[in-house]
Amino acid sequence: MPEPISAEARRRSDAIRVARVICITGVVYVHAWTGLDGYSLELARGTPQEVFRWVLMEVFGRSAVPLLGLISGWLVAGSSRTQDWRSHIARKARTILLPMALWNVLAIILVSGAAWLLGLAAPMPQSLRWVMEETLILTHPPDINVQMPFLRDLFLCMVLAPLLVRLPTWTLGLLALAAGACHIAGIGPPVILRASILMFFTIGIIARRNGLAERVAFAPLVLTALPFAVLMPLHLYVSLGDARPFDDASTAALDLAARVAASIAVWRLAWELAASRAARPLQRIEPYMFFYFCAHLILLWLFGPLVGKLTGKLGSPLYPVYLLAQPFLILAAVIAVAQGLIRVAPGAAKVLSGGRLTRITPAAAA
Repeated sequence: MPEPISAEARRRSDAIRVARVICITGVVYVHAWTGLDGYSLELARGTPQEVFRWVLMEVFGRSAVPLLGLISGWLVAGSSRTQDWRSHIARKARTILLPMALWNVLAIILVSGAAWLLGLAAPMPQSLRWVMEETLILTHPPDINVQMPFLRDLFLCMVLAPLLVRLPTWTLGLLALAAGACHIAGIGPPVILRASILMFFTIGIIARRNGLAERVAFAPLVLTALPFAVLMPLHLYVSLGDARPFDDASTAALDLAARVAASIAVWRLAWELAASRAARPLQRIEPYMFFYFCAHLILLWLFGPLVGKLTGKLGSPLYPVYLLAQPFLILAAVIAVAQGLIRVAPGAAKVLSGGRLTRITPAAAA
């Protein structure tokens, strides 16, 4: 018989699920529809609404990639299945690489199709090479599903995982430092697009070995939030201020430090929420989060402008309301689409969700 799960292990598992919900919801703020092109956004820099958008990105989006990478490394370090390289890679290809490619194909069909048929301002196929890059993310981020490089680089980390879990901790520490230095120096592409993902994945393995997740979880909430509370305003100032006090490398180092601080703060918050009344509804929607992560930009491309006609673009009086609501509107749409897909094509729902949606999953937002 399996050993009973301790209360601490159960809370840790619940906290991981809560953290996924917080992080992936925060990603939507990073990619939120503004109705402005890059030049217009630059002109809007420093306006109240643009500052508000950046605050949401900093508070909810800054922790997303690092904490998801940390969690992935932490889970890999505790899985015996990682030891078998062939089955491990085959499993991760089914649950990460295949859905990534399929969602990218859907993005081309739906978003570029809408651009061709309806005049949507969106990227369109330019060549076979462009289609291959959009689908497989070979050498640079895609034009449509800009969030997908995380899955691409996470899969590469998973390929390395059977080796990483066998390395001594001091070697992993050097690797994490080297990956962080590559992030600061802008080194990595086209092999790994975001070296920081390898850094956080490796730190996740170290955290598993040294009980760092538990140490942060039992630390005072104020203490774990303090580094991020200090670094967030500084990062906002560097990002939005007219002055550029740092060079590119120093700015990248500050960005990396803010991400580390944000991931610590959000993990501590998730641990707290895991023991609260909020835990149950958050855990009920967690199975949809992979689907949500993959689908949200397609929905933003297609429907962001439609809702924006009612609220206006960034700078309009009603835009802040729309900005706040975007993650929840997308979540409601994702749950509806996913549940419909489970009913009519359960196999497709399973593949597109990385194996996470295999039946009708009750959701608080349903």
